[in-house]
Amino acid sequence: MKTFVIGIGGVTNGGKTTLAKNLQKFLPNCSVISQDHFFKPESEIETDKNGFLQYDVLEALNMEQMMSAISCWMESPGHPVGPTGQGSAGDIPILIIEGFLLFNYKPLDTIWNRSYFLTIPYEECKKRRSTRVYEPPDPPGYFDSHVWPMYLKHRQEVEDDVTWEIVYLDGTKSEEALVSQVYEDVIQELAKHKGLQETA
Repeated sequence: MKTFVIGIGGVTNGGKTTLAKNLQKFLPNCSVISQDHFFKPESEIETDKNGFLQYDVLEALNMEQMMSAISCWMESPGHPVGPTGQGSAGDIPILIIEGFLLFNYKPLDTIWNRSYFLTIPYEECKKRRSTRVYEPPDPPGYFDSHVWPMYLKHRQEVEDDVTWEIVYLDGTKSEEALVSQVYEDVIQELAKHKGLQETA
């Protein structure tokens, strides 16, 4: 069965999860997998020389477990991993994968049908981060010493290494504007995808 896989990556607190959930409401036969569900326990997270837990790196995530969840969906895309949008049997199954380090993990490179990367400026990101409750909580200086530098490093890697098209999104736009922009783009890409299927 043909499938359509969407990646939503980008900066912490950029609106990835919100965008994925909002898209799911409008896209038929759609499931969502969130990278945040695959963090290793705190006891397995490395610390740097300042004693900061290194959560904003791939090594903090159980990516093998995440790949297993994706593979399970691929093998049986009609059986969702979570709540799905309403759809008919004729709809192409859609999987949205959202997370801050999707496009830095090479085994995922070949699965994307469409990729989006949310960005927000430093000050906006820091402000949003300060309003979120994390477990464990961010210690003083954590954002400037670890979170933001890691984001800049990983974004540069994406810009340098990625060989497919990524659509960059302005995360300061309203939820409604972002959903509208991405939904319209996805619908266009789905039409192309179905057209390729029919001619194959």
